[in-house]
Amino acid sequence: METALRKADIPGDCGVLVEYNIPSTSKRIDFIVTGHNEKDEANFVIVELKQWESAHATNKEELVATYVGGAVRDVPHPSYQAYSYKKYITDMNEAVYTKNIQSYSCAYLHNYQVRDPEPLLSSQYAEIIEDTPVFFSRDVNRLEAFIRKYVGRGSGKEILYQIENGKIRPSKKFVEYITSMFQGNQVYTLLDEQQVAYANIIEHALNAEGKKTIIVNGGPGTGKSVVAMNALVKLLNEEMNIQFIAPNASFKEALISSLCGSRKYTKKRLSAIFSGSGKYYNALDDEFDMLIVDEAHRLKGKGTYMYKGESQVEDMIRSSRCNVFFIDDFQRIRPNDEGTVEKIIEVADKYGSEVVKVDLIAQFRCAGAEGFLNWVEHTLGISDTANFDGWDQETFEFKLVDTPNGLKDVVDQRIEEGFKARLLAGYAWNWTSEKEGNSNAEIDDIVMEEYNFSMPWNSRNNSYSWAVDPDKSGQIGCIHTSQGLEFDYVGVIIGNDLKYDPISMKVYGSYDDYKDSAGKKGLKNKPTELTNYIQNIYRVLLSRGMKGCYVFCQDENLREYLKSRLLNTKI
Repeated sequence: METALRKADIPGDCGVLVEYNIPSTSKRIDFIVTGHNEKDEANFVIVELKQWESAHATNKEELVATYVGGAVRDVPHPSYQAYSYKKYITDMNEAVYTKNIQSYSCAYLHNYQVRDPEPLLSSQYAEIIEDTPVFFSRDVNRLEAFIRKYVGRGSGKEILYQIENGKIRPSKKFVEYITSMFQGNQVYTLLDEQQVAYANIIEHALNAEGKKTIIVNGGPGTGKSVVAMNALVKLLNEEMNIQFIAPNASFKEALISSLCGSRKYTKKRLSAIFSGSGKYYNALDDEFDMLIVDEAHRLKGKGTYMYKGESQVEDMIRSSRCNVFFIDDFQRIRPNDEGTVEKIIEVADKYGSEVVKVDLIAQFRCAGAEGFLNWVEHTLGISDTANFDGWDQETFEFKLVDTPNGLKDVVDQRIEEGFKARLLAGYAWNWTSEKEGNSNAEIDDIVMEEYNFSMPWNSRNNSYSWAVDPDKSGQIGCIHTSQGLEFDYVGVIIGNDLKYDPISMKVYGSYDDYKDSAGKKGLKNKPTELTNYIQNIYRVLLSRGMKGCYVFCQDENLREYLKSRLLNTKI
């Protein structure tokens, strides 16, 4: 880039940012140059640099395949990556949109030898390349001309300063764009207790004089995410600096996909306010007006894979003036899941944040079949619900299936009928690694030879889209790709990790049959705690269906026990 800028003959008072860390994210922009054009307009140019020597086109929107991280992987097209950074800054940097600083972007692959035809210039990428051109090793003169066109008059240091110090706050245009996604969408209509929870959040968020922590407690299907999304839109329109946090990556991906619909180039743009939970460890105190944390029971503590902080609960409360946690203590599934009501209250007290509690009780999933969820919780030994009145089979269908093949058949039938349906399973089978040739569900890990049954776990290299990609219906989802999501129908395989002892008449977890190494770490001699986590996993899986749930049990004793529980239930 030094050579390109020197040969571009731009003035020495242009501004240059190298490895610019995009505020409130873990992303870095390789190169930004600032200055004025011939019309004396203030501009900046983003240059995404790649050392790639080759790449391949894919049939996935704006994705290409190249060798990175020791394997060939699907990654964003370099032009799209640069474009997404540009949109983030123009959407979120207050100095850029208030001072009318114009943005431009390109990609420069300085080691790349162009082929004929060149995959990165394939027709499916034409629209993004028109906005954000890609330059190869042979194109250095074109790159120089591109930069000179927008910053050739120099005087860019003040622009650089404004970008670097601009407050991060959504622009009005961006807020209007997001709001338009919700208008007329019945999925986000608030009902009963949902409206109460929403109104409480808005009231406390807008009128809090000091730090405030709101805890919204609700079980599966009570509409926590609906309330969270409505609160997000309202507070965005109140010009708050706000982030929506989803610790579960699959849930976040499905949520964004449902919002985007057919809107092109929207997913990356929404990442400006939708994020995972691991990046806030180095955020400033009270940096955000509001953090909305959905699925807060999946927040992590110290030592979790790739998380560099001490406590994600503490990260959220420390870095925001107001925060709201949507939580269900019975959905904690691993020892490193630290998101509990008790933990949140403890940290809030440490930072002087006033705690407000809101409960969501009404059941909106499972066709309103609160009786079914009560039956699940009581039958699995999670809690004594003392509710055996059953549920209406005409509104919510539940069946025990005798074989995994039969379970697959009934789910496939629902898919053929046009319903959204998936097979799910507990973590009772090993998951072959990418290094062993299993990057895209190539290996059937879930094998039950006695039934002549075998299927793969969901794809590793694109697991986050498993729930929404129709081409992945032949893969079995796990707790990590389905938690927080909902389907019309689910088929659940209860593996040998959960069994029934007819002598003690209790459901228990099997350490040896539970294959999630992170999920059972430190629990070898803690059978009660291990059982609680596995029970919670199946509670989540069994509550993913809105219209029906079908179940196969690998353990024969558990299968007979469930049948006996159904005989005593009015359905």
